[in-house]
Amino acid sequence: MSIRPLYDKVVVKRIEAQRTTASGIVIPDTASEKPEQGEVIATGNGRRLQDGTQVPLEVKVGDQVLFGKYAGQTVKLHGEELLVLREEDILGVVEASDAKLKKVA
Repeated sequence: MSIRPLYDKVVVKRIEAQRTTASGIVIPDTASEKPEQGEVIATGNGRRLQDGTQVPLEVKVGDQVLFGKYAGQTVKLHGEELLVLREEDILGVVEASDAKLKKVA
């Protein structure tokens, strides 16, 4: 069973935040906040305007996105916590630059 969002809805899987600091201190689950970044795993067909035309979504499956702390609705599917939100609740798409993708020697 999978989820298929409707209209301008987007399903996002949160990307887990790092649980240790640079100095090696482990941050417990109770002290850490939910991450505000995730990967789009499903999208709707787009927003329907009053005249009946459909506007396609800007985001696509696989995009890494940023969203507000209180954005969307949390749902559980197969024991996995997902976030369903409107495209307008997405603050931006994280784009990987070539510099980050290159292996540092």
